[in-house]
Amino acid sequence: MPAETIETERLILVRPQMQHLASYVAYCASDRARFVGGPFDAAKAFEKLCAMAGHWTLRGFGRYVITLRDTGEAIGHVGALQIDDSELPEMTWTLWTDEAEGQGYAFEAARAYLAQAAAVTGTTELLIRIDPNNARSHDLAARIEATIDPMAPPPYRPDVVTYRVRTAGSV
Repeated sequence: MPAETIETERLILVRPQMQHLASYVAYCASDRARFVGGPFDAAKAFEKLCAMAGHWTLRGFGRYVITLRDTGEAIGHVGALQIDDSELPEMTWTLWTDEAEGQGYAFEAARAYLAQAAAVTGTTELLIRIDPNNARSHDLAARIEATIDPMAPPPYRPDVVTYRVRTAGSV
């Protein structure tokens, strides 16, 4: 059974909730969403957050919203999704604000998620797909010891770089 929350020194990872919508809509409307097909309007952002929340019901695992322990502010998301049963789950992460960049939050959240991911996803590996121009995400993939997988199944976007990362005990 996946944890309702995952806590780190500075963060609390929580399942998506309605209270996160305003922050998520702001992220989706911003240029920060360019690496995931955005920007998106408010209606599409709502649908995407609903899909994130609903994934938990359909798959029993999903992506957490990254919140700051001190303030409760929602600053991003991290975790796995699985659209296709024939593929490994895909780990994703995104920081929603420019202010959250460069603070180590994404690394802290990714490490915490990977520490429990095998138990909830049922696999010891996850795929990661990153836009070739997203240098920060490529750097984070390297920091969590993900490796490029040239033999991975064709991605939904032909221009992304696919990595594999080991779950429990890998970082």
